[in-house]
Amino acid sequence: MHLTLSHPTGKLSGSLSLAGSKSISNRVLIIRALCGTDFPIDRLANAKDTQLLESLLQSDGELRDAGAAGTTYRFMTAYLSMQPGTQVLTGTERMKERPVGVLVEALKTIGAQIEYLEKPGFPPLRIGPPSNLGVSAALSISAGTSSQYISALLMIAPVLPNGLTLHLEGKIVSRPYIEMTLRLMGYFGVHHTWKGRTIHVPPQSYEARPFTVEADWSAASYYYAMAALSQSADLFLGGLFPNSLQGDAILPELYESLGVYTRFGTEGIRITKAGQSKLPAFAYDFLRCPDLAQTLAATCAGLGIPGTFRGVETLRIKETDRIEALRQELEKMEVVVGSFDDEAGGGFTVEGLARWHGLPTIQTYEDHRMAMAFAPLALLGKLRIEDPEVVVKSYPAFWEDLKKLGFTLDI
Repeated sequence: MHLTLSHPTGKLSGSLSLAGSKSISNRVLIIRALCGTDFPIDRLANAKDTQLLESLLQSDGELRDAGAAGTTYRFMTAYLSMQPGTQVLTGTERMKERPVGVLVEALKTIGAQIEYLEKPGFPPLRIGPPSNLGVSAALSISAGTSSQYISALLMIAPVLPNGLTLHLEGKIVSRPYIEMTLRLMGYFGVHHTWKGRTIHVPPQSYEARPFTVEADWSAASYYYAMAALSQSADLFLGGLFPNSLQGDAILPELYESLGVYTRFGTEGIRITKAGQSKLPAFAYDFLRCPDLAQTLAATCAGLGIPGTFRGVETLRIKETDRIEALRQELEKMEVVVGSFDDEAGGGFTVEGLARWHGLPTIQTYEDHRMAMAFAPLALLGKLRIEDPEVVVKSYPAFWEDLKKLGFTLDI
């Protein structure tokens, strides 16, 4: 299935209420399960990944399938290591190619019973009962692959018999997600210390409290891209606020240089196009907000602004190799994506102005962010999105919301 997308005027106006943050929702669901006492969660994300996690947490089956949901898989690995009995945690064929060894070996170091059922270091896993879990209360873990491993360990830390002392080795990727996890744990009564590269969480109990999930800044990124690529834009996005838990809340700063202005209000934000960007080149280190890189790459291509993207190492182990996917799809629009290595760790570049003849088909590689990052380019001309249903992973209402802003969608 494919979706043909266009906009008749290139002028955007309207109001949208964005769904709750998937990242926050998933963490709060794990905390609620560890809490032992139910509490209400308002504005829980409607993303498929979040619904799947909630379902898996409520299941008592021996086989649990996390599908293509990476965060869900990693959080469930740590959670199941604390549960009685033996469970098998599996996923899609792509999930079986995504590494989980760093987390598994860390859990085994503190006494978890986990074995690989197929390729060592990768799903599926057989997870046994926690007879010795917490026998060791200290471990070192690489911080350079995925912050989700660290968040998974931190959330179970307070309910381990001796807590956990976690030493982070190497460059810390996606630090805001670790900070988000710790701030959420703090909301539910759990205290910690973080000195240098060591996080210590003493043994303690989570306190049940009602919680309201803020809107998803990652979802907002697509509307910032639309505003930047539009002829004019005046959009209200509900549920977004300046003092956010999310690293992606850096968006207003990033897009101001690209001609988009943000005004915060009591109910959300208003974004407007402040004129054509005069930025000669764009450069940013996405170490703290890697989920924004695809959207900014497509925006730079649409504006014809050369871009340099650093801190993107984790993009190669997501739903797809996102850097390679960007290269292949932007090539269809006469834009060149190159890669480089240097002392700072390297990254990728975007060069050229997006233009095309006919009706280009954008492959999505089973990656929700590929579909949504390229959709704003329809403001420049008609294009086709392959497998548009992939957006259900994080933003099921995306295409319906685009209709509200005047986009034309043909299946």
